[in-house]
Amino acid sequence: MSGWEWDEDRIEDVPGGTVIFRSHGVCLKDLEKARRRRLHIIDATCPIVKRAQLYAKFLHRHGYAVLLVGDAHHPEVEAIRSYIDDQVEVVGDARTIRNLGPWNKLGVIAQTTQSFPLFKESVAACLEKAKEVRVFNTICQATTIRQKEAVEIARRVDCMVVVGGRNSGNTQRLASICKEIQPRTYHIEEAHELDPKWFVKGKKAGLTAGASTPFWIIQEVEDRIKKLERTAA
Repeated sequence: MSGWEWDEDRIEDVPGGTVIFRSHGVCLKDLEKARRRRLHIIDATCPIVKRAQLYAKFLHRHGYAVLLVGDAHHPEVEAIRSYIDDQVEVVGDARTIRNLGPWNKLGVIAQTTQSFPLFKESVAACLEKAKEVRVFNTICQATTIRQKEAVEIARRVDCMVVVGGRNSGNTQRLASICKEIQPRTYHIEEAHELDPKWFVKGKKAGLTAGASTPFWIIQEVEDRIKKLERTAA
């Protein structure tokens, strides 16, 4: 099996072999290009992301305007939009919804790693802007559980560390949610970014990580935190 990375706008240049579609999903045009090229496709799209794509198509097909709560520039959102010809409003907060519409029929879905409280707030705003609202909760249950657990930890500690890619949507949301509870929240990617000044002897530090953060990185961070706590002033 051969494989390499390529610019998604130039999939037609791939001469052959196997292509792997990431968990966020892929835009419909790229899927069609790969099929036309008769490439061997390994579709690693998360089943929950696929469900969001199906709900978007269902709502669009049944005459609903589609509103997606999420990050407009995230690959998952871009993929979902492609399945209904970009005929979807993407919003990042409830305030934006108040400047949209009104609608007769509105269908609402969410990026799978969105914050559930933000989704609820957005749905509430939609009820004031549409005669009929149909909602599909497409947030990943594992993401919701992780966010709730992170909040509980943040409430009990004096310092919170969130580990994961700075471009990772779900890690960014974890950091944001924790920071609302514990202002001394720090988002890092690797253990060497930990600052000894964050830790005070006798104080508690909490740790959480984004869904795609490798376990070995989490372990390195945990070991480093324990060492810094022992040597803290």
